[in-house]
Amino acid sequence: MRVINCIILDDEPMAVALLSKYVDKIQNLNLVKATTNPFEVLEFTNNNSVDVIFIDIQMPELTGIQLMEMLGNKTKFVITSAYSEYALQGYEHNVIDYLLKPVSFDRFYKAVVKVQEVFKEQAFTNVMTAEEKSEDFLFVKTDGKLIKINLNDLQFVEGLKDYLYLHLKNEKLIVLDTLKDFELKLPNNFMRVHKSYIVRLDQIESIERNRIFIQNKIIPVGDTYKTKFQDWVKSFI
Repeated sequence: MRVINCIILDDEPMAVALLSKYVDKIQNLNLVKATTNPFEVLEFTNNNSVDVIFIDIQMPELTGIQLMEMLGNKTKFVITSAYSEYALQGYEHNVIDYLLKPVSFDRFYKAVVKVQEVFKEQAFTNVMTAEEKSEDFLFVKTDGKLIKINLNDLQFVEGLKDYLYLHLKNEKLIVLDTLKDFELKLPNNFMRVHKSYIVRLDQIESIERNRIFIQNKIIPVGDTYKTKFQDWVKSFI
């Protein structure tokens, strides 16, 4: 099993110290940051990949809910809180488990097992999807059923929180998935060009400054993805 990189965030130093000790006892769980400062977490995740954050809810400067909203799909979360009333609100985000304080090692371990199972399932899905890529099609879930789509018909993908709009040549499908996960299922003739868009490169009709035009649709190129996209464009000049 691959190593899972985690962060511990809690405004109580004793809670940070306790969970850090728990992490040290579990194989394949790697603590990359332990802090009481949510802004340090924001900065760290902007420059580093993190699998899961063990996050407190009630913090003075920035609540756990606010931070989860800001991080979006960058990582998954395990909530650690003394208040059970935040459980429902927390599960609107990428929350795998909810731990009520005081957190025992036994309960913490069970949460880690859940995290490991999520990443195991994701890895299996990625392997299966990689095998399907050679077939130039995918199965997507929409309206409670699986629909086969031909990747040659897919022009671009538009993300909206946990939903995607798949813009096909003759229709548009709404799919329950995240842009990050869906990107992993696509072959290399698709490119992420914005936090909300993936485009099929051979469908691009024109490029003007930081805008891509596909079928009368204007797609912005985000700053994070600009260099990679410009390098691709330069390869044809």
